[in-house]
Amino acid sequence: MNRGGYYLNVAGTAIILLWIGIFKFTPTEAKAIQPLVANHFLMSWLYNILSIQGVSNLIGIVEIIVGIGMLAALKWDNVSNYAGYGAIIIFATTLSFLLTTPNTWRWIDGVPITDFFILKDLALLGSGMLLIKNSQK
Repeated sequence: MNRGGYYLNVAGTAIILLWIGIFKFTPTEAKAIQPLVANHFLMSWLYNILSIQGVSNLIGIVEIIVGIGMLAALKWDNVSNYAGYGAIIIFATTLSFLLTTPNTWRWIDGVPITDFFILKDLALLGSGMLLIKNSQK
């Protein structure tokens, strides 16, 4: 395995998770993710017990913890499995918003389009898989 590419991939994904996790603590992001979370069959119940900002904060905390775990996994291989599964859960959930949020897909000139910012999570999902693979060596 190309260790430089592996480190860049994992560290880059961790930085994205930390950055997005911190952004979840802002009212702007809390409102932006509300339609996604509210329409998700595994997450919508959170709004029954927490405020819009509270749900966003909770998601941000999880993203920050996994981001820190990914950075720690670069030094300690025994953390890789946990961080990898955390990343897979986060990015698989985010990708599932494409299926659970109404009006996410639109057709323009015969081509389906969506909110492309979510599609980046396809590549980021691979980072979690790399961490799990690394833990199995």
